[in-house]
This record gives sequence, C-alpha cells and structure tokens, in this order.
Amino acid sequence: MKTAKYIFFLLLIAFTALAIYIAVQPNEFNVTRTRTIKAPTAVIYNNVIDFKNWEAWSSWVEKDPDMKITLPEQTKGKGGSYSWEDKDGVGTMKTIEANPNKSILQQMQFADFPASDVSWKFKSNEDGSTDVTWDISGKDLPFGFKAFAAFTGGMEKQIGPEYERSLEKLDSIVVNSMKAHAVNIDGITEYGGGFYMYKTTAATGANISQVMGQQYGEIMGYMAKNNIVANGMPFTIYNEMDSQNGNVIMSNAIPTRDKVDVAKESQVLCGHIPKTKVLKTTLKGNYTNLPKAWEEAMGYLAKNNLSQSAIKPFEIYTNDPTNVPNPANWVTEIYIPIQD
Repeated sequence: MKTAKYIFFLLLIAFTALAIYIAVQPNEFNVTRTRTIKAPTAVIYNNVIDFKNWEAWSSWVEKDPDMKITLPEQTKGKGGSYSWEDKDGVGTMKTIEANPNKSILQQMQFADFPASDVSWKFKSNEDGSTDVTWDISGKDLPFGFKAFAAFTGGMEKQIGPEYERSLEKLDSIVVNSMKAHAVNIDGITEYGGGFYMYKTTAATGANISQVMGQQYGEIMGYMAKNNIVANGMPFTIYNEMDSQNGNVIMSNAIPTRDKVDVAKESQVLCGHIPKTKVLKTTLKGNYTNLPKAWEEAMGYLAKNNLSQSAIKPFEIYTNDPTNVPNPANWVTEIYIPIQD
C-alpha cells in the first residue's frame, strides 16, 4: 500500500510539473520563411492568390496524397477560400485582404485549434527576382494547443520545414511556367501595310533587348512631343540579320494612321510598308524563343519553295509585357514578305 501511494505521489508530482511546464509555454507563436524566386512579382502573386493552385505546391499534399481538397466557387482574391481534410482533421483557409503584387492576409482554422493569421509579402528586386515571405502566427493559445506544440517540438519545427518545401515547389512551378512556349506557322496571308515612326540602329544578340528599349523610348518621346498618335503595337523591321552570331541592323517602329512629315535633322523618321503577301508565324512565349520561331519560319519557306520579296521581314509584339507579366503569355507575330 505504501509503495502504491509512493508511486501515485510521484506520478502526481510528474503530472503537476508537466502541467506547469505546458502552462508557462508562450501564449503565442510565429513562424516565418522567405525565399527569393527568379520571377516577376505579379507572376508569383497571381499563383498564390488563387487557392486552386495550392495543391500543386503544398508540401502537406505531397506528404499525404490522400488528403481531400475541396474548392468552393470562389477561390481567388479577397473572400476566396478552400478546405481540406486529412487524418488529423478538417481545416479551412480564407483570404481576408489582398493588396495586388504586394501582400495577402489570410485566416486559417484547423480542427479545434484557435484560428491563425497567415500573411504573404512580395518584394520586387532590381534583378527581376522576388523575395517571397510567408508567415503564420497565433495568440492567446489555450492549454491544449500549447500541449500539442510542446509534445511535437513546437510550431517552428512543425511548420518551418513545410513552409520551406512548399516555397521550394512554388519556385519550381512558377519558373517552369514561364518557360512554356509554342511556335505556330499560320501560313500565307496578306499584311495590310501602313505608316510608322521608326529609328534604325545596329545591335548584337547580347544587347538587343536593351537597345530596343532605348529605341522605343525615344520614338514614343518624339511622338508624344509632336502629338502623333500610335495606331497599333510596336514592331521591328530586320534590315539585315546574321543568324550565326545574332547581329542585326533593325528599325524599331510604332504604327501611325497617317504619313508624318519630319524635320531633316530628326533621328526619328516616318516609313511605310505596302500591302503585301506574307508568311505569318506566331510565337507564344518569351522573346528568347524568337530565334527558334524564325528558324521554323525560314525552314517553312525553304520546304515550300517560297522566296522572300524585297520588303524586309518584321515582327509585331501584340501584347505589352508590362500588362502581361508571365513571359509564357507574350505573343509575337513574325511576317516574312514573299514573292507572288
């Protein structure tokens, strides 16, 4: 009997000590992870803001493929939500606030645990990459929650590695999504022609993007100063192309409705493309895939015994990258004038 009482007394002391240990644990928690992803902020934000994308990069789903995901009618933006069910219980996540390309605030509720605040912050870097910070926090934690955290090594140990793996997968998915591209030979058609403002210069494969940006900036500045209205999307005429090393002599141009008389000393000139028969090829994807698109277009000419006319070939950039952040969605039309 004395032994039983002694054991009971020891157990009581142990349980009391354990209860005290749990009780003095912090009443709040915070777990934060940051990853730099080589992608425009808008591309990453557009993925994260829509819960229908989360299953693809969630580390929890990766570990438990039997997890049941339920998507409601609204999954994107403020008010968007989703829920899941696994062996540990049912959870829900809802977006409370959304500041496009800047931050997202969400609330997570899992099983009987208190709700947690989840936040995302997106910081653009000068090199085109984005710092993505994912944070979860909770406060006023009940005894049961603190006991769970104490026995499982704390929320840092439970959530930190999952956030790291999820961000790693998000990185891979976003970067790969930007590499998607497709080339389509649209066939023989007619280009309607028209007037355009342009500047001519030489460029290499290494600096062509920078030179184009400078050229278009000067053309648009000239047009704004002289109240000349653009009548279409920018395009580039290739006067000479060296496919071996990527060197070109090009005229960067912006369409206008009418002919414009310019001063003799002006570096921005007005040109005209007549209505002409062309081979049209369309690239959907990053401009870095243009050499491949040109190669396929030239191959089509050779295969079908088509000859280029004296009119120089050109490419039109049909959408504006500033409005279309994902390069996979950029569209370029290549026109190669051909002889009848």
